[in-house]
Amino acid sequence: MTDGAEPPQPTLAEEARRSRGMLRFRNYFLTGLVIAAPLFLTVYITWGFIVWIDSWVTPFIPAAYSPDTYLPFTVPGFGLVVAIVCITLLGFLTANLVGRTALSWGESLLDRMPVVRNLYRGLKQIFETVLSNRAKSFQTVGLIEYPRKGLWAIVFIATGTKGEVGHRLDKEGDPMVSVFLPTTPNPTSGFLLFVREADVVRLDMSVEEAAKLVISAGLVSPKFNGDEEDPEASPSEPPDRLGEAGRQVGADATFNRP
Repeated sequence: MTDGAEPPQPTLAEEARRSRGMLRFRNYFLTGLVIAAPLFLTVYITWGFIVWIDSWVTPFIPAAYSPDTYLPFTVPGFGLVVAIVCITLLGFLTANLVGRTALSWGESLLDRMPVVRNLYRGLKQIFETVLSNRAKSFQTVGLIEYPRKGLWAIVFIATGTKGEVGHRLDKEGDPMVSVFLPTTPNPTSGFLLFVREADVVRLDMSVEEAAKLVISAGLVSPKFNGDEEDPEASPSEPPDRLGEAGRQVGADATFNRP
């Protein structure tokens, strides 16, 4: 071997094989990320919620009834269990005459406080409306033209527009509906719109599927009428993205192999 000799250059077949290997590695990594990331975030958010509830409830638990007093480690979720039991017990007590009397007496005290009264009434009305109509509220998804003709937006259909708003808008006998227009990627914020029921295109997808569509900015679209799955989008087998040129390079190298 002489000094200064250039190292042998890789053949076209080796370059194509190396590109395929890197492509498969990237696709397998992304597939693992798609599986691991939602699982990790779900566990992280759930754990954070449990710890947050425990931080609020545990200080009110007497030491004699706290498992932390008798165990050398902290029991996660004990505060959450206590909160669920207390809320259930409160609902049981207010279902009888004595509980309703005590509740009425407590509400009468709040009615004498100007600022607290308005806050309590507003929150109570919201919870009563949401929980009493949970079987029918936000169970239907639709499309409306927004913000102008020709542009469509996903909405969650609440109920028929009632009260003064419904009375003043229902001038021609065309019923109005209240819809919630979510924003992307945070569907918890959005706009309350009152539209004519005839202008709403109702969809068959569920609220969960519509929420995924909104959160993913249209990347995750629910199937409709047995749509066939795109084989190139399947994460189990990484697609060949070398193109016709890469395949031709590999074929030429194989054909010219001595």
